[in-house]
Amino acid sequence: MKGTDVHTVTSVLLKLSRRRRYQVREITLDMAPNMEQIARICFPAAKRVTDRFHVQKLAYEAVQEMRVKARWEALDEESTQ
Repeated sequence: MKGTDVHTVTSVLLKLSRRRRYQVREITLDMAPNMEQIARICFPAAKRVTDRFHVQKLAYEAVQEMRVKARWEALDEESTQ
């Protein structure tokens, strides 16, 4: 199916029997709130795990932002001296 609209995806997944949906034990998700909501509605017994690659990407971006800020501060300090 195309897209990640909560209503669209849940309407398709809820066609699976309740028994089948409760057999799902774990779901790996990205960090999108709509995917979290779909998993919670359609697979209430499943443990939801955030995809490690999305977590790593966020951590990398945060570290990169800190590095750039520190570099600019160092350049400003050199300029002041």
